[in-house]
Amino acid sequence: MTAVATGVTTGVAVGRVLGTQAASPLSFWIGLEPGKVVQLDDVVVTRRDVPGHGPVLVAGVVTVVEARHEGAAFDSDVFLIADGSLPAAVVEVAEVRVTRVEPEVFVPPLPGEKVYLAEALDRDQALYFDVMDRRIPIGTGRDGGPLYLNFDFMDGTRGAHVSISGVSGVATKTSFATFLLYSIFNSGVLGGEAANTKALIFSVKGEDLLFLDHPNIKLTDTAAYARLGLPAQPFGSVHVFAPPRPNDPNGVPHVSARTHGVSAFYWTLVEFCQEELLRFVFADADDERAGYSLLVGQVAARLQSWAEPVGDGGAVRIRGTACRTFSDLVELLSDQLQDEEERREWTGSTTPLGTVNAFLRRLRSAVRALTPIVRGDLPFYRGHSIRTSDAQVSIVDLHNLPERAQRFVVGVVLRGEFHRKESAGTAKPLLFVVLDELNKYAPREGDSPIKEILLDVAERGRSLGVILIGAQQTASEVERRIVANSAVRVAGRLDPAEAARSEYGWLPPTVRDRATIAKPGTMFVAQPEIPVPLSVAFPFPAWATRPSEAAAPARITGNPFQGLPEEEDIPPF
Repeated sequence: MTAVATGVTTGVAVGRVLGTQAASPLSFWIGLEPGKVVQLDDVVVTRRDVPGHGPVLVAGVVTVVEARHEGAAFDSDVFLIADGSLPAAVVEVAEVRVTRVEPEVFVPPLPGEKVYLAEALDRDQALYFDVMDRRIPIGTGRDGGPLYLNFDFMDGTRGAHVSISGVSGVATKTSFATFLLYSIFNSGVLGGEAANTKALIFSVKGEDLLFLDHPNIKLTDTAAYARLGLPAQPFGSVHVFAPPRPNDPNGVPHVSARTHGVSAFYWTLVEFCQEELLRFVFADADDERAGYSLLVGQVAARLQSWAEPVGDGGAVRIRGTACRTFSDLVELLSDQLQDEEERREWTGSTTPLGTVNAFLRRLRSAVRALTPIVRGDLPFYRGHSIRTSDAQVSIVDLHNLPERAQRFVVGVVLRGEFHRKESAGTAKPLLFVVLDELNKYAPREGDSPIKEILLDVAERGRSLGVILIGAQQTASEVERRIVANSAVRVAGRLDPAEAARSEYGWLPPTVRDRATIAKPGTMFVAQPEIPVPLSVAFPFPAWATRPSEAAAPARITGNPFQGLPEEEDIPPF
């Protein structure tokens, strides 16, 4: 059932435009016919013949649904009406927020005009899907039909970046972010760039994201993927990077559930000094307010100039002293900076002892956190860098690191990838960066090296092909410019106090109220082309989202030694 060329809608009529409520080109009310029902988020259309223009389609989304007794004057009348003592009629009405007028002749729909549930081409017109040349499925609507996102507002063509907000553990922010990536990689929207497009995911929630390339044994409804035109399968190419186990001399990755496709990451002391990574040890906003930010830059510059490699394990020699661990380096700096003459060599000017002591206290507190990932005791030639070239999806597991070390890793990796894209000089292929707890790395108040990088990504990443998919519990605590530069905004379940903040002005009042009771798997998605946010239900993941959902390895049956050559000698154990 769809609109035909004459402009006549043949579909399910649900009511008529009300004459008791003023209708405008932006919104109108409908009275429902007996036995007909509409619900929030339903897409409806009506038409009006305008002299000189012909049929004009007015389409919109239902935002309010009300039922009342017509003829009742007092609250107690409900009991008389129920008993049949007082005549009254039950009336259901709905408010429709207009999403599209086609052609653009902005006239109100006339009272009494029939209103239909939008189907097929009418629905596509109402939600602008018919003008999206490149679209990706993001889930289904209230009517069970697919909903789309215009990829032009994600890849930098007309906009970029995604901001996802919601209560932790309920809003399914990470699940929606991974589904969004899956849709991008498997919908065909990337064309010939699909093989080269990469995703970098920072994982802070246990080992839940380490099995994206494993089928989900709990998936039962594959038809949901078929309706969206997507295969129901896991990610095809995944590589995991994890920090080394503490006190492990071999640098074995610190993961327990996954045994293959995992590499350890760390930075040698040579790299720490040559790349001036000291700045990322002081990555909290409090560090910028402490007054020793200038000292951090001075010491980092001296380390870059004076550090010399020692052996093949990544150790360094600084002014005659060899350092093989991060603790050695901190002790060296402590001895040098507490000596007045040596301090002048490091800082180039007179630095108050109080500032130096504050700097050293903060540096010493980082020893325990950074020792496993900043080292000079492992072979220099072995691969230890986080890179996106090994697989389509690279996951950086941070859950075993203290928060201080997590900040360090995020800052250094983002800086490296951003510089790599800058040196490439082209936006293609794209790099999608998924970062949860964005309010921790780019808080609204204060400055830090990580926040500077994230601001750079938000403001210049579009032209460089670096797309940020940021998630946070509270958008009100994230740097304003990062949220403002996100073309696509998503909200799951929201805390009532948070939902009242101005950062959620893109949500109509009724949608804000609904977001406080939204179930997991329901997201409200706003994109520039559509005037109202869409209520989206995305399917259950086809990939394992935790170790318990991953298919167990095949068990060995029969004799495990069958086929091996027999030995005559009996082993002595």
